[in-house]
Formats: sequence, C-alpha cells, structure tokens
Amino acid sequence: MRLGIISALHEEQQGLVEAMQRPYKLIHGMREYVVGHLWEIDAVCVLSRIGKVAAAMTATTLVEKFGVTHILFTGVAGAGDAAIRVGDVVVAESLVQHDMDATPLFPRYEVPLTGLTHFLSDRRMAVHLLEAAQRFLAHDFAAAIEAQERAAFALQQPRVHRGLVASADEFVKGRERVRALHAALPGLLAVEMEGAAVAQVCFELGIPFGVIRTISDNANENAATDFMRFVKSVAARYAFHIVRQFCLGWRDGLPAAGAAPAQASRDSAGT
Repeated sequence: MRLGIISALHEEQQGLVEAMQRPYKLIHGMREYVVGHLWEIDAVCVLSRIGKVAAAMTATTLVEKFGVTHILFTGVAGAGDAAIRVGDVVVAESLVQHDMDATPLFPRYEVPLTGLTHFLSDRRMAVHLLEAAQRFLAHDFAAAIEAQERAAFALQQPRVHRGLVASADEFVKGRERVRALHAALPGLLAVEMEGAAVAQVCFELGIPFGVIRTISDNANENAATDFMRFVKSVAARYAFHIVRQFCLGWRDGLPAAGAAPAQASRDSAGT
C-alpha cells in the first residue's frame, strides 16, 4: 500500500514533508515528489499547483509512475453554504466540476462520455478522514493553533462536515456566485479548484481517493483577505494533524491494495 498526498500550495504540505522518515526526492514533470514514510505509512507527497489540469496530471503521475494505491488531497476551500464557517473542515463525499458545460450535447455538469456528474470518494477513506478530523478538533486543535490566530480568524468550535464539493478553474469570490452555485448544486458545502479533477482521474484508474478541505474563506468579495496568513498559520497545521491522525488510524482499518475502486453517481451525496 502506498499513499499519494497532494496539495496545491507549498504551505499546505510543508509540515508533512518535514515529518517524513527516510525521504528522498524525485523531479518529474516540473514537480518534486517526496517519497518516504509518514507514521509508518509508505507515502509520496507532491504539490500539484493550482487548477484542474495541474491536479489531474499530478494524480495520474502518482499512479502511473510512483505506484500509489490510494490518493488523498488536502488543502483549503471556500464555503459553499452559509452554514459553513471559516475553520470548519469538509470531507468530500462527492465531487462535481461546476465549470463543466457541454450542453446541449450532454447534460450540464456531466463529464462527457462518462455519463456522470458526481464522483463519489472512497467511502472507507471518507470515514477515516472524518474520524481523523474529529479527533484533531477534539484533542489537538487548541494546542496546534495559536491563540492569536484563533482570535484573528474567529475560530470558535470548528466543526466537521461531509458532503458535496465543487471544483472549477475559478477562484469563487462573490456572494451572488456562491448563491447561484448552491441553488444549482443542492447540498454544496465547499468550492475549490482541484478535487473533482483528481476524483475523475481516480475513478477512471480505479484508485480509492479522499478529499479533505479546511474552509479558509466564505468565497465572497473578501475571500483573498489574509488568505496566505490563514494557509500558513491555520490550514497547514490542520493538514499536518489530520493526516497524522489518518495515518495512525490507517493501520487499523483502511483497505488493502486492490480494494474496490471509487464509485460514481449522478446524484449528490448527502451531508
């Protein structure tokens, strides 16, 4: 079993790379892949860069060149629902490309020639990610995030959600845009720029995958304000501790290589 861990930004993955045991680096396709062990799990960490094409290329390379058997994408996202707050965690149950529009040849959001709009993440990985995030918030959050950062971003009793995540080559930054997406995609929890592309690659290659996102903003006109500060001082710590909890729990419950591939469906998963 080999776990591929993808993030879009360097800051989102820095702590994980530093925690790797016996690491070595390989350069391929303008990306640096760090191979080693994380809490006794064989792992490969890589930065995809931002956007669907970059994420899809990275995921494919992890499988075809580095032989990963499972893929985990971790990073930040904007809230897709008014009930989701900055500092909350979203575990994807299903993912959709909200910029996919091949109408009238195919229904809106359907990926042509797949018959699918929504790609379901691996159920067992999603359960382990949910539990890992809950353990982090219950036991490590207060120590991991400095008090001044908790105050600056109003991080009060963050929650974990699971449900629909939407991806596109678009940084969503307007309230009306969020409302329109939420109306078109019932159950939408978060918007970002990579997850659904990784989901499609994993579906087509038969690779179990999971996507977990820390909510960094409300996807409105203020979305870019203090974005990098949040990534460095909050999201990076979330990623480190949640992936740590995930890896520690892996040995007791995740499926072995060769398990059933990720499933997909037209329908959104429930929250």
